[in-house]
Amino acid sequence: MTERFDVLVNGGGPVGMGLAIELGQRGIRTCVIERYPTPQPIPKGQNLTQRTAEHFAAWGCEAEVRQAHPLPKDAGIGGMTMYGTLLSDYALDWFNRAAVGKYYFTENVRLPQYKTEAVLRARAAELEAVTIRYGWTGESLAQDDDEVRLSVVSETRERATVRGRYLVGTDGSRSMVREAAGIPETRRDHDRLMALLVFESEELHELLKRHPGKAIYKVLHPDQDGYWMFFGRVDHGKSWFFHAPVPADTTKDNFDFSAFLHRAVGQAFEHELTYVGFWDLRIAIADRYRAGRVFIAGDAAHSHPPYGGYGINTGLEDARNLGWKLAATLQGWGGAALLDSYDAERRPVFASTARDFIERYIEKDRKLLADCSPDQDAEAFETAWVESQSDTWDVDKFEPNYEGSPIVSGSGGSPSAMGSHDFRARSGHHLPPAGPEGRDAGAALGSDFTVLTVDSATAKAFRNAAKELGVPVSVPKIVPDWFEHWRARAILVRPDGFVAWAGDGADVGDAARMLETSVGRSGA
Repeated sequence: MTERFDVLVNGGGPVGMGLAIELGQRGIRTCVIERYPTPQPIPKGQNLTQRTAEHFAAWGCEAEVRQAHPLPKDAGIGGMTMYGTLLSDYALDWFNRAAVGKYYFTENVRLPQYKTEAVLRARAAELEAVTIRYGWTGESLAQDDDEVRLSVVSETRERATVRGRYLVGTDGSRSMVREAAGIPETRRDHDRLMALLVFESEELHELLKRHPGKAIYKVLHPDQDGYWMFFGRVDHGKSWFFHAPVPADTTKDNFDFSAFLHRAVGQAFEHELTYVGFWDLRIAIADRYRAGRVFIAGDAAHSHPPYGGYGINTGLEDARNLGWKLAATLQGWGGAALLDSYDAERRPVFASTARDFIERYIEKDRKLLADCSPDQDAEAFETAWVESQSDTWDVDKFEPNYEGSPIVSGSGGSPSAMGSHDFRARSGHHLPPAGPEGRDAGAALGSDFTVLTVDSATAKAFRNAAKELGVPVSVPKIVPDWFEHWRARAILVRPDGFVAWAGDGADVGDAARMLETSVGRSGA
C-alpha cells in the first residue's frame, strides 16, 4: 500500500530527525525512512555550539539533550593544541567556544552524536505529524510536477513506495538521494586515509589531569604535514576517540594501532581498543542543494574532515533553515522564491566554512611545521607557535550569516560563515541576546515571524500587513531596554531566529514589502 505525506525524509540521523521535528511541530505530515533501529554507537559530532543548542530549545528537547550525557562539574569542554605529542611541553589553550557564549540564548554542550540522536528520535516520536519507519532504506526515487515517489526496502527485503510533495535526502555523504536526483558534487581530495580509533583508558585520563577542563586535544606532528592527530573525550575518565592520518594501505590487520597511539601520546599507556574504522580526508559540496521537489541537507549536501566540530552543527542549521521554508510553502504563505533561498543561503555558508576555517587550519599548521622546529631554533619556534595557535580567531570569526540573501532586506555582501559577534541586530545575522545579561529576550521569539518593536505604529503596520498577506507574525510585549543593545527600534525576526530586517520603524507599505521579501514573494 502506498502512503502519502507532505515531506519524505530519507535518513534518520540527527539532521533528518531535526528536520522531522521542525516540520512536525508545524503540523507538516512527515515520514522518516531510517535503516538503523538504534543509533550507531560511534562517538562523533560531539562539539555542539550554542547556536545548535538553540535548535534543541526550539524543538522542545534542550533539557533532554543536556541530561543525556552529564559531565562532571570540573570536566569542561575546552580544547588544547600540542606540538609533537599529546604530553608535549608545547601546549596552548585552543578552540574555546564558550568565549562567544554571551551572544547566544543558550550554552554550548558536548555529547556523542548517538546520544544526541537518541534524544531527537524520542522527541520526533512524540509528534503526531511525524511517522518514522525504522528498518527501511530508500532505494530509488522518481518525481514529477506534483510529487516525489520514494521506493524503499526493508531489512526482510519487503518493498514499498512512499509518496510526498517534497523529499529531503539526509542520507550521508554517499547519498542515494543526491545521486538519484542528478545533483553533482565538487570534491577536493587531500589524499589522506584517516583512522578512527575508539578506546578506553583511565591512565590517559590521569596523564591529562595536567590540563584541567579540557575535552579535545589537537596534536601537530612534523611528519603529518599539517594534518592533525586528534584526541577527544567521550566519557570523562574512561572513553576516548582518536583520528589521524595513516599509510594509504592500512587495514585493521596490518597496522599496530596501539604503537601508533603510544607515539601520538608520547609514552606507552594502558588502553583497550574497542573500534577501528577508516575514512578518506576530503571536502565535498553539492553543486546545488535542490533538484525540483528534491532537497539535500547535512552530509548529503556537504562533507569535510571533523576539524572543529563544524559538520553536525552545519547540518542541523540546514534542517532549521529548510524546515520552516518547506512548511511555509506547504501552508500557502511561502512565495515562489522561498525554497530556492535554502540553496542561496546555506551553500555559500558551507563553502566559507570549508575554505575559511577547515582548510585554513591545515594550511596554517602546515606552514608552521615547515617553517620552524624547536630542534633548530627553540626561541623562534616558541614565538611562532604562540602566534599561530593561541588566538581565538576560529571562534570569534565563525558567525554564519545570510547577508545579501534574496530574502533578507537591507543588507549587502553575500552569505558566509565569516562574520563577527555583536549585540547589534543586523539584517541577515542571528538575533543576539539583548546585551550580555539579556538572554530573557529569547523567550519573546515565536515559532513563526516575530516583530520586536517599541513603536506602536510599526507594530500596527506589521500586524495589518501580516493579516493582509496571510503570513503568521507575532508582536509580543517586550522590554524597551533591549533596544539599546540591539541599536534598532524595530526588528523582524525569521522563524529560524535570523534577522530579516532591522531599522527604526516602518509604515504599512514598508512592512508589507519586507514581509513579502522575507517569504520569497518579491526580491529584497
